[in-house]
Amino acid sequence: MTSPEDLPAPDDRRARLRAADADRELVHQILSAAMARGSLSPDEYQERAGKAVAAKTFGELDALTDDLPVGQLGVPMPFVGEPSASRVSPGSGRRPVAHRVAIMSGAELRGNATVADTLTATAVMGGVEIDLREVEFTAPVLTIRCATIMGGVDITVPPDVTVEIGGWAIMGGFGGRAAGKGVPGAPTVRVVGFALMGGVDVKRKDRE
Repeated sequence: MTSPEDLPAPDDRRARLRAADADRELVHQILSAAMARGSLSPDEYQERAGKAVAAKTFGELDALTDDLPVGQLGVPMPFVGEPSASRVSPGSGRRPVAHRVAIMSGAELRGNATVADTLTATAVMGGVEIDLREVEFTAPVLTIRCATIMGGVDITVPPDVTVEIGGWAIMGGFGGRAAGKGVPGAPTVRVVGFALMGGVDVKRKDRE
C-alpha cells in the first residue's frame, strides 16, 4: 500500500508563475457566476474578489476557485490561468505545409511544422491527422478545407485558439466540441468542407 511519503511532491512551478490582469479578470467572472448561482454568498464573493485583485500568482488565484463547480457556471474555462502560447509569427522562412492527402492510407501533420492561411486535408478511404498544438502560425486565420469520402480527418487544436466550424456531412459527421473563442492575440482556426460517409472531428487538447 502506498503511503503519503511515497507519493511524488506536487509540481508547484505553475503556482509560482506571475498572473496577468486577464487572469484576474477571468477569476472575477468565475466568482460572479458562482455568486449568481448560489455557490457563494455575497460576503464570500466580496472577500474572494478582494483577494483576486491583490493576487500576484496563479497559485493565489487557483485557491479562490478550487472549491467551486467551475464546469457548471457557464464561464469559458479552457484558458483560465494559462498564458497563450499560440501566436502569429512572421515566419521562420520554412515553406508552409499546404496539403495533406490520404487515399486508402494515412497522412499526418504535427510537430513544429509551419502553416499559412490555408491548409487542405483530403481523405478517401483513409485518415488524416492534423495536430496544431506545436505548429508555427504565420497568418491570423488558418482555414482548413476538409474533403473526406469514406474516410476521416481528425484535427487537434491548442486550448487558446479561436475555432470556427462550418462544414457539412452526408451519412457522416462534421464538427466536434472545439468551437469557441480563444484568447486575445492567438490565431483563429476555421474548419470548412464536407464529409461523405466519413467524418471530420475537431477537438481541443492541452499541450503535452
